[in-house]
This record gives sequence, C-alpha cells and structure tokens, in this order.
Amino acid sequence: MENIIECKQLTHYYGKRLIYENLSFNVPKGRILGLLGKNGTGKTTTINILSGYLKPRSGECRIFGQNIQDMDPALRRNIGLLIEGHVQYQFMTISEIEKFYAAFYPGQWRKEAYYELMNKLKVAPGQRISRMSCGQRSQVALGLILAQNPELLVLDDFSLGLDPGYRRLFVDYLKDYARSENKTVFLTSHIIQDMERLIDDCIIMDYGKILFQQPIDKLLDGIRRYTCLLPDGYKPSLALGDDFYHPSLIRNCLETHSFLPLQQVEARFKEAGIPYSGLLCEKVNLEDAFIGLTGKY
Repeated sequence: MENIIECKQLTHYYGKRLIYENLSFNVPKGRILGLLGKNGTGKTTTINILSGYLKPRSGECRIFGQNIQDMDPALRRNIGLLIEGHVQYQFMTISEIEKFYAAFYPGQWRKEAYYELMNKLKVAPGQRISRMSCGQRSQVALGLILAQNPELLVLDDFSLGLDPGYRRLFVDYLKDYARSENKTVFLTSHIIQDMERLIDDCIIMDYGKILFQQPIDKLLDGIRRYTCLLPDGYKPSLALGDDFYHPSLIRNCLETHSFLPLQQVEARFKEAGIPYSGLLCEKVNLEDAFIGLTGKY
C-alpha cells in the first residue's frame, strides 16, 4: 500500500529536553490516522514537523515521497494544514474569505465543499467571522481546507471549541468526505470519543516513544480491562510484568489492562500468588484503552 507520510528515526529536543528519539511511522494513502498522547508527549511537535515548520534534530519526514523540508511548492499545495488556534481574517464575511482563498488555488478550488459545510453549520454567507464563536471559526478554517481539495489533511485539534452536536456533525461529515474522495487524514484531538468514531488507525504516544500503531478495530478487539477484589489489608506488588499496563489498587480493588485472554491472566495471577476473587474481564472504548495503556497521571 502506498504511504503518503513516511517518518523515519525522528529525534527532537527542545533545548536539552528530549521530546522523542528514533520515532518512525507511516500513513498509507486513503487512511484516517489519529495521534493520541498526553500533553507534552510530542503531538504538536509532530504536526510541526509534518508541516515543515520544524526541522527535527535528526531523522527524516517524507510526504508524497519528498522531504518536507525542501518540498516542491506545487506539491505542497496538496497538503491542507489546520494548526491549533485557527487564525483567520476576522474582519471578513463567510463569502469574502472564500473568495480571498480561492485566488490562491486556481483550477483546484472547490467552493461547493466549503459552502456545504457552512450550510450544515447554518452559517449565513454574509456573517462576519469576528461575530462567530470559536467553534464556528474553526469550522470555517476546515471548510477552507476542504475547498482547497488537498490529497492530505493534517488537522491539529480539529474539533476545538465545538459543542457535542456540532462535533458529531463534523466528525461524520469529515469521515464521509475522506471516504468518498479517498483522502488521507492525519489528526489530533483531545476529545478521544471523536477519534474513535472517525479514525481507521491510531498511534498512541508515550513520553519519548510510540506505544502502539495499529488499526483501531484491532486495538479495541485485543485490549481488556481486568478488575478483581483482594483481601482487606493485602498489599500486593504491582510489578506484574510487561503484559500488564499500569496496575493500580484502590481500597481492595485491583485494576489493570492487558492484551492477554482471561485464562492467561488467571494463570499469571495464580503464579504470582495473588489471592484474588471476582476477576472481571471487560471490553473498553478508545478513551479507556488510552488511559489504561498510558496511565491516569
């Protein structure tokens, strides 16, 4: 499968602080990939490297087969970029800003994609951007990116400022748009429920490394939350091994996450001499899987 994004051995520091080292990943054509990570793990750093705004200390980022640092400007037009903050010319109206941006993309501009999204948001063409909410302004920015008709969309915190109803509307709209137009999308969001509804693949980052990169269906089919009760006053060692993620004990309830099936977890607990009872195995959603794999704190 053709890769639209290829990042190899990326290493970056801010001063002496290591953000990550030897980070490698690919994004195949036509896939929607979500980057998940806690604050400070390098999500925005990765977005800035993909956009060419930031040069990594070492390693290489290639998009459409070219190094992003010296990409042909004509090819760069096939990247639609939304960065956190959604900077816009707020003195313009909805229709004025569409005409302004259209001049930069002759022969490529698809204003119908822009106005379709504005109509769904019930925004009038004459409405001034300065009088819109933060969430509405973010959707204006996204509508302009869709009209640009890029092959790759790179979206940082794409649902910033939207209420639940508009978030659901836009997630469904973006998913349908990407599928029907065979677009490749790389995105981040702090609202993981939106990601679960939208993405095909996910990268889960921890500090300095990638924990997982795999299709979301495979991740959620495999990960399980295990809980059990321990005798009052019993304090087990929480070093259960690499197959168990962030075990925690609250009062006498032990909780951990693992890709092991129930029978193997029971066997491992018995080998460790843990006097458990009521072992419960549960499927989890993406947000719970993310917290289970990266820890609550």
